[in-house]
Formats: sequence, C-alpha cells, structure tokens
Amino acid sequence: MKIIGVACGGYTSEREISLKSGNFIFNLIRDSNFECYKIEINKSNYLVVDKSGNKFSLNKKNFQFSKNDINFSFDYVINLVHGSPGENGEITKKFEDLGISHSTCDSSIAKLTFNKKKCLELAKKNGIKTARSKLIRKEQDINEKAIEDEIGFPCFVKPNQSGSSFGISKVYFRKELKPAVEKALKEGNEVLIESFLNGREVNVGVFKLNGKIEVLPITEVFSENEFFDYKAKYEGESDEITPAILPIELEKKVKKDALNLYTKLSLRGITRSEFIFKNNTPYFLEINTIPGMTKQSIIPQQFDAANKSLKKIILAMINEGLK
Repeated sequence: MKIIGVACGGYTSEREISLKSGNFIFNLIRDSNFECYKIEINKSNYLVVDKSGNKFSLNKKNFQFSKNDINFSFDYVINLVHGSPGENGEITKKFEDLGISHSTCDSSIAKLTFNKKKCLELAKKNGIKTARSKLIRKEQDINEKAIEDEIGFPCFVKPNQSGSSFGISKVYFRKELKPAVEKALKEGNEVLIESFLNGREVNVGVFKLNGKIEVLPITEVFSENEFFDYKAKYEGESDEITPAILPIELEKKVKKDALNLYTKLSLRGITRSEFIFKNNTPYFLEINTIPGMTKQSIIPQQFDAANKSLKKIILAMINEGLK
C-alpha cells in the first residue's frame, strides 16, 4: 500500500491555519485506499500522526519514520505548509532531492512566487497589470515623502514573503508609515509598499490534472474590514460570493490572466490568484501556490460551485503523482 503524507504546520504565523488545512484534507482522504499520515512540522521537530492519533518522530534528513520497528518512506506528500518551509520551496527542495512526489510546484518556482515583489515583476513582464510597488529592506531608511510621491496614500504595507494577511496595514498618512513597516518586519526582512487599488476584489482558483489546466468558478470578496485581512479570511468578517456575479468580459479577462500566470510560472496542483478590478481591468495582487484548505477557505467553495468533488480531485492528483 502506498504511503501518503499530508504536511502541515510550519515556522511562521501561518502555522495554525496550515494545521487546520492539514486536518481538513487529511480527514477527506484518511479512509481511502492509501495509508495516510499527517506530517506536523515545527522548528524543533517533525512528527508523523496516524489515523488513531499515534505520533512518531520523522527524520528530517531522509523523511522516514519508524512504526512497530519498521521504517517507512513516503510515496507522495500533499504539501499544505503555508509560509516557511512549505510555500517558499524549502521543503519541496527536500522532496526533489529524495525523489518524493508532491502536490506543489518545483522549489525554484515556489521561491519565486513566495517573493511578492519578484512575482509582481514577472506578471508585469507577461502583460498583466499590477499596482505600483516599492520594496523596503530591514535597516533601510524610510523616506516618507518619496514613498508618498512614488506610491501615494492610502497604500498597503505588507511583508514581502508571508501570507494569510499577517503583518499587513493600510496606511493613510505619513506618520503611520514607519509603525506599519515595523509591524510587517516582524514577519520577515523585506516589506512591500503597494499603491491602494479601489475596486472589486476576486480570487481565481486554478488546478492541473492529467495535463489539463482548469479555472474554477471565481469568488468575489466583500470584507467587513478595511481590507481582506486575517479576520475577514478566517473569522467570518467577510462575505464571499461564488461564483462571482461579473460581466462576462470581466470574467474572461481575469480567468485569462490567472491561466496565463499558471502556465508561464509552470505551476502544479491547486493555486489561488488574487485580483482587483480597476476601470474594468484586472490588477494582479499575488498568487498562493498553497492556498488555504480549511472549511472557511475559498478553494473548497470554488470546487463546490463547480460541482466537483475536492476529495476525488485530490485522490486523482495523488494517483497521477504516483505514476
């Protein structure tokens, strides 16, 4: 019987969300024809958890664990580790070195997409609109006037390599800029300052199976807060409509851009791209190569709207990966 792992957890503020994603997907596939385990990752150790809740230590170097005095290796891993070391390519590089098939893009692509600034630059090169942005590194002096002239207020200040809206602030005045940068720097060493775009916000899910790329029904997001922050994403402080009620031309445009990104970036598995419409043109915000898979998450909603079984798709992806 093939050994399947569902990796979750991680080293960042996104750890708790990742654990919820891992539990959700593990519970979907735990009674399939595979021998399924959760892989819980934190900085101190990696643990393997079986269906009965028994825990075993995982060797970080060879990704093997011992159960009943027998060593086991994984044949396939569903990577649901948001942030580091999952979404930034660290753990996928380990899978590549060990020859373990997995659910997400190659490590080099993961490293690129996890860097918001580099991903935005690549999108622009491919003709996709983006907001004005500026990268600030730790210890770098902040020239508020130059940022006001170049980016303008209001603007968003966010960690350059993070997700789940941790460390993000909406800044209206110069005096708010430095505190917002300090907040974002708690999540990493680089900060992205991005111009505010006022428009309809949508999320576009894309997945690839058996060589065919498919765009899922679009979700429009209406946050009760100033932007689609952590509470809006995970604590119900938002309304989400799936499928979004969009004019057909807008729907075609944003689906084309999401498909273009998926193809140009050589992505795999299930992704979610975020856009804002400005003057009927989609502006790309960021792409999630390991989107949330909790009960509240957008991707499961989109599979429901498409009348597709998320469980069946994931099991089909596993079977494809095992080949």
